[in-house]
Amino acid sequence: MMRTHRCGDLRPEHAGREVTLCGWVHSRRDHGGVTFIDLRDTAGIVQVVFSVDIDAGAHAAAQGLRSEYCVQVVGRVRERPAGTVNERIPTGAVEVAASSLRVLSEAETPPFQIDSPHEVDESLRLRYRYLDLRRARLQDNLRLRHAIIAAIRRFFDAEGFVEVETPMLMRATPEGARDYLVPSRLHPGCFYALPQSPQTFKQLLMVAGLDRYYQIARCMRDEDLRADRQPEFTQLDVEMSFVDVEDVLDVTERCFKYVWREVMGVELGPFLRLPYAESVERFGTDKPDVRFGVELQDLGPVFAASEAKVLRSALEDGGAVKAITLPGRGSASRKELDALVDEAKRLGAGGLVWAAVTQEGLRCPLERHLGEDEKRALVQRAGASEGDLVLIVADRSRARVDKVLGALRTRLAERYGLIPETDPSDPAHWRFVWIVDFPWFEYNEDAGRWDFSHHPFTGVVEETLDNLESDPGKVLSKAYDITLNGWELASGSIRIHDRELQKRVFAALGISSDEAEERFGFLLDAFRYGVPPHGGIAPGIDRIVALAAGETNIREVIAFPKTQSAQDLMTGAPSPVDAEQLEVLHLRTTVPLEETEA
Repeated sequence: MMRTHRCGDLRPEHAGREVTLCGWVHSRRDHGGVTFIDLRDTAGIVQVVFSVDIDAGAHAAAQGLRSEYCVQVVGRVRERPAGTVNERIPTGAVEVAASSLRVLSEAETPPFQIDSPHEVDESLRLRYRYLDLRRARLQDNLRLRHAIIAAIRRFFDAEGFVEVETPMLMRATPEGARDYLVPSRLHPGCFYALPQSPQTFKQLLMVAGLDRYYQIARCMRDEDLRADRQPEFTQLDVEMSFVDVEDVLDVTERCFKYVWREVMGVELGPFLRLPYAESVERFGTDKPDVRFGVELQDLGPVFAASEAKVLRSALEDGGAVKAITLPGRGSASRKELDALVDEAKRLGAGGLVWAAVTQEGLRCPLERHLGEDEKRALVQRAGASEGDLVLIVADRSRARVDKVLGALRTRLAERYGLIPETDPSDPAHWRFVWIVDFPWFEYNEDAGRWDFSHHPFTGVVEETLDNLESDPGKVLSKAYDITLNGWELASGSIRIHDRELQKRVFAALGISSDEAEERFGFLLDAFRYGVPPHGGIAPGIDRIVALAAGETNIREVIAFPKTQSAQDLMTGAPSPVDAEQLEVLHLRTTVPLEETEA
């Protein structure tokens, strides 16, 4: 074997033992007749000493070492002299006195320091991702990812689930985002779609009588990217037969508790549960961060008859006037307040009214339009105290008010340090929330039609089914999300298992019988043959690992991620292909080659 031990595993109990180590030169320090290197491998770092007193040949060879050289070292483990122990690393009580050195491969000067504590430009990191991955932080993240996935598999194996792989080349189906399409060489003019999720296949597995399925599934969606999105991602895909909402919530919650206990050493308490309408009303979003207050407050009763026309008119038009209160920000400067107004406008608000609660009274741009009773009612209903700042948004669209204030609430909590600092070992650090009772439909004003909120196979709450054709906005779905600290971790639902109901839903979405047969005929055909009630959920692995690792971007827990513009800077993907390849696939591009190369 090329090595007897890993660098990071050596401890005082190994003192006196001859070892063979392999790794990378993390750093090198010369002290006359003695040269020190920190040798790094996947287990950690250990100090290696080259001295003319130990072995003159090895010492001479060490003079040519540079950062990131890959080497093999033979030497004897010894305890470090008193006063030289390095408490910052696990191997800090020992060092290796080298008697032999072999350079396995040399390295050019890296484009950035692997051992640098300073952040490196992300585009440079992604261009040289194989070097970036040598850093301890990213290696720890990937090991955490492995541990979480391994724990998930143990849990579902013990629960009687069967892991089944579903196709990567499938038929395009509407699931809320654009498909990545793959042209077929054998069927000119036809395309496969890469799966946005295994949705239809896992339903067919239930039709097939598999009963309990799971998969660590790769999924692809051609959508705009942000910190918690990538064009290709990994999800835990779960489906169960003969279940209703509570059954799926139960097994999912127990899975998360098992993973946190086994991997994080944390015993989670009960998960909070909020109906969708309450979540939006209180937090302005269906993925609330409940670690802090600053909830949205309805000021409609305060301004229903106000002289402040901008507020009263929003209510008269069927809209809303709501506010959030920032504790201790009442002394904000005019420049800071103007910046908050601009920020609200960028989020979609027509404007923002601020009100500072001071010792002298209320300071507000609309102050002269407000009576003393209104001012007192505003402060009381907003839950404000002296020194606080109230931010008010009014709009004829209640949804827009909630969305703007919800986004401001999250942003300003981070900016002003309103989120309590808790230790990840404390269960209170992890605030899981179930969101339930989603509306089945959401109205698309641009297209002038009703769209699905989750996907077109979502089950319907029976008590609201009579509204399907007459008033789709009142139809509730058997859908549910799970969120953690403001991130959506999973979506799921009980599915429609009745063929006629599925056709009614398609009709409500404006999908004709012919179109439904064309796009979903295989699923509707399967529904002719005894379909069990079934449902499932699909937690996002990347988001789970990112939160567990304390990262704010899922790129930090994916080995080879894409950029914000969906590019792979390391391999150069996506890239143009030559005309011969396109011809074989019966394709022609409308973009000139020189433009694609630019």
